Amino acid sequence: MTPEEVQRCFTRADGRYLFARWGRPIVPVVFGVDDATLSVVKGAIEAVVTLAGHKMAETDPELGANLMVFFFRDWEELPQVPNLDRLVPDLAPLCARLQAAGANQYRFFRFDADGAIKAAFVFLRMDAHLSALAAEDLALAQAAQVICLWSEAAFAETSPLGRVGEAVILRPEIAALIRAGYAPHMPVVARDASHALRLAARMG
Repeated sequence: MTPEEVQRCFTRADGRYLFARWGRPIVPVVFGVDDATLSVVKGAIEAVVTLAGHKMAETDPELGANLMVFFFRDWEELPQVPNLDRLVPDLAPLCARLQAAGANQYRFFRFDADGAIKAAFVFLRMDAHLSALAAEDLALAQAAQVICLWSEAAFAETSPLGRVGEAVILRPEIAALIRAGYAPHMPVVARDASHALRLAARMG
C-alpha cells in the first residue's frame, strides 16, 4: 500500500486523520448465535488479535466484556436489550436511522481518556446478504474491522478479505497494516497524517 492508501484508511469523512487501537486486552461476548457459531466468531477475533500482537482476557475490570457482537433479524430488537442504551447513546434513534437506511451492520466504539479503544459494539442484522456468507468469513471480516478505528471509507468498496484458492483470508496488505499499527513503538492513538507514512514504512 502507498502512504496515500494507508492515509485513506484512517481519514474521517470531515478530512481529519485519526488512528486508534485497543489500549486494553479484548474480552469478547457474542449474542444471538448457537454454540457452533459462537466458537467461530471468538476464534476469528482471537486470530486477528494474535495477528496484531495484542492480548485477550477473561474479563475487563471496568466493563466485564468490552467487545460485544450482536446477531439479530431486525433493528427494532436492539433497543429492547436490557441496559444496552446505557452503553450506546441514543440507541433507539440510531436503530431507527439504520432501519430506514436498510443497513445490515454497524460498529460503535468507546474510548478511554487518551483516545484508545476501550469498548466496541458490533451489530449485524442478518439480512439475505449477510446470511449468505459463511460464518467464518463474516466473523473474520468483523474482527478485522474492530481491531482498529478505520475510516468510514476504508472498506466501503473493497472487503478486508481475499481468497487464496478455496480459502478466505485477510488481504495481505490489511494484515500487514494491522501488524504495523500494533507495533510496540507505534502510538496507540495518532491524529497527524504523518502517522500513515510510518505505517507504510513498517509495512514495507
